[in-house]
Amino acid sequence: MTMRIAALDQGTTSTRVLVVDMQGRADIQLALRHQQHHPRPGWVEHDPLELLANLQRCLEATGRVDAIGLANQGESCLAWDAVSGAPLSPVIVWQDNRSAARIEELRASGAEALTLERAGLPLDAYFSASKLAWIVDNLPAAQAALSAGRLRLGTTDAYFLDRLTGVYATDITTASRTSLMNLATGQWDPQLCQLFGVPMQALPEIRATVGDFGRIGQTPISASVVDQQASLYGHGCREPGDAKITFGTGAFALTVTGEQIIRAPEKGLLATVAWQADGKPVYAMDGGVYDASAAVEWAGRLGLFSDFSELAAFDQPPAISRELAFVPALSGLACPHWDRSAGAVWIGMNAATTRQDLCQAVLEGVALRSAEVITAMDDHLNVTDQLSIDGGLARSPYFAQFLADILQRTIVTQRFDELTALGCAALAARGLGLELPELDNTRTDYRPRIDRATADAWRCTFSAAVKRSQGWSQPH
Repeated sequence: MTMRIAALDQGTTSTRVLVVDMQGRADIQLALRHQQHHPRPGWVEHDPLELLANLQRCLEATGRVDAIGLANQGESCLAWDAVSGAPLSPVIVWQDNRSAARIEELRASGAEALTLERAGLPLDAYFSASKLAWIVDNLPAAQAALSAGRLRLGTTDAYFLDRLTGVYATDITTASRTSLMNLATGQWDPQLCQLFGVPMQALPEIRATVGDFGRIGQTPISASVVDQQASLYGHGCREPGDAKITFGTGAFALTVTGEQIIRAPEKGLLATVAWQADGKPVYAMDGGVYDASAAVEWAGRLGLFSDFSELAAFDQPPAISRELAFVPALSGLACPHWDRSAGAVWIGMNAATTRQDLCQAVLEGVALRSAEVITAMDDHLNVTDQLSIDGGLARSPYFAQFLADILQRTIVTQRFDELTALGCAALAARGLGLELPELDNTRTDYRPRIDRATADAWRCTFSAAVKRSQGWSQPH
């Protein structure tokens, strides 16, 4: 019987399971959406029990497998009871902004120097530390569990592993996204935990990405990894300078930096761990755009388009060439601006502007923001001139071509684009001492069709729009 590997990809909007075999076959066996809860403006929550139930349904759909990998949504976190396993909080999702005021207090006190030095991360409500602190400060159930020595705090992977296998652990890539891990040592940092007010004794053990995360029945979980790093591996990025962008809810660019930790906080670029499979960690540089597919779905809810196929091509020249720009700052601006106070804005409309023009500007705005991130990375190492992209927007030929034009480099898309799950499966296979075979996968290359001067002019127009979006709202 051929070996089969299952990858559980627990994402922001859905949970899915991919099964890959050693013949190069890869199929999504089940995908389940879950509810997004917005109890207050800026708050984003999931129900931990709903996510856990969806993971269990996905596991049941796989049939017999030889190993399991788990990919998680990164900075989303919760509290639960060590004895009963009952959740003591909702999952506070990475997009959630409830701890913004606390972050501003820490910044005003000069604390950012410590988080940058130790964790490699700026102060931002995006990362888990301030969310975990909010739970401890505000939820009586968590406070009671802490007093009783029963509190568990962690990112979603630690909760799933604890409930599914009885192993209370996280992996080094996920821990590197909390703002509580020392990037150089790969361990929880007492000073960072003290700074945020997160009790270190309640945090899970940090393990290598590929290793022992317990068993479900007889089947080992042999890898656990944060989603964007799983995607980086799934894109085939292995060498320094290899890069990818995943266009999910947000857009996430990652570039492998090898054994080197590159710190560039002034550009909003974050040092992070790519994976740890044998021995030393491999590092990466990360730059994010908060709103990618989130901006497109929002435009759909406004009624600007009814089907994604309408975004495959447009009759008019690029909106930006007509000085119509959209800045996708629905949740603020991440790299290289790190401005949570920025507001989303369309600028350059006139009486002749159509719905299609606005849609075109939304797609272009996500591409232009992504180009800002890659340009920031280019200043620190040679990012590959062939950039691999995946996610929903990568399926729009217009978007992929526009991105190639703006970046003046080849953009590569692949027909099989479940690359987070694929990377997770490949890491799980490594846990068995195996390398997954190459998939029979069709790729499309988009090459620039405009000259550099035109691309630079469009980017200059967009920069002016970004400046107008900044500093719009104040944290409450």
